[in-house]
Amino acid sequence: MSYFVTMPLKPIGGVAPPLFRLPANSQSMAATPENACIPQSVEPGSSPDKRPTARASADEVYPGLESNAQMLAEFSQLRERFARTTNALASAAHDLKTPLAILNGYVEVLQSEKLGGLNPRQHEVLRDMRSSGQRLQHFIQDFLTYSVLETGELKLHYETGDINACLAEVCRLWSPRFQERGIALYFLPHEKLSELPFDSAKLERVVSNLLENASKFTPSGGTVWLHAEPYMWERRNVNQSNVTGERRRRSVSVPNSVKLSVADTGPGIPVEYHIEVFDDFFRLPESESQTDGMGLGLAIARRLVNAMGGKIWVESEPGAGCKFSFLIPLKPVPSSVGKGKNK
Repeated sequence: MSYFVTMPLKPIGGVAPPLFRLPANSQSMAATPENACIPQSVEPGSSPDKRPTARASADEVYPGLESNAQMLAEFSQLRERFARTTNALASAAHDLKTPLAILNGYVEVLQSEKLGGLNPRQHEVLRDMRSSGQRLQHFIQDFLTYSVLETGELKLHYETGDINACLAEVCRLWSPRFQERGIALYFLPHEKLSELPFDSAKLERVVSNLLENASKFTPSGGTVWLHAEPYMWERRNVNQSNVTGERRRRSVSVPNSVKLSVADTGPGIPVEYHIEVFDDFFRLPESESQTDGMGLGLAIARRLVNAMGGKIWVESEPGAGCKFSFLIPLKPVPSSVGKGKNK
């Protein structure tokens, strides 16, 4: 059995491998029939003839109708404005992608010294330029992916393949970065994972985002593990309410999904942030000034996992590292890009 292990270049001792709702006190906005009887209380000493009739104006019978309509209009305007902003963001990111790729290409040509020799200082400057260009390229890709997910234009392409080979390739691409940071990366293929249909590009993106997150917060000399295994996932389904307990147990007697996990030896995440870390543009308060990024990595991972019919979560305690895990079903499900939190 082959396995993938990336050790730091300089080993360090002691390393262990919103839904919109109307106000609760508002009245019903349904139209009132012309001849409907609206019961009203009669104050002592008043004449019954002075009670409001069924022909009373809507403002008198339903005092919150106008304010509710205004709120609905404002909500609609906010959604339209958000859609325009998302499209503008995607357009700007797409326009920046081509010139940035050209600049990165020129940097690579200069580094190869095909246009002439370079002194040590020039090599150092080009390394910094290439690093900054790659980081900017990653930000642009995040913006493009976020806009696609937000506008509901994501398309999944399933092909039957070896998930172990897919994960090994992701580790190979990330091994140089982990080596530079002095972090050990371990991946051991699971022999019981047979070939299954999955979207390799989307799966690689999710795993890459989790590995990037682990590399940011794991200190030098730490360890990161990538693991995949068959998993029995008993999904809740309202349509199965009449299924007996015995039949339900038999339905999950064999694995019906794959569980993938990325664990690290970083500082961990407080329990109160275990849900919020998957929100758009969210960053932990104590890490805002220590790491770069826009807080979209985990949000994109959540949406991609939801689109594949799975779910994602984190297990962590302060000072005990993090373990991000997600499930994908063995049988593809209809795409449903979720914007909300996991159920």
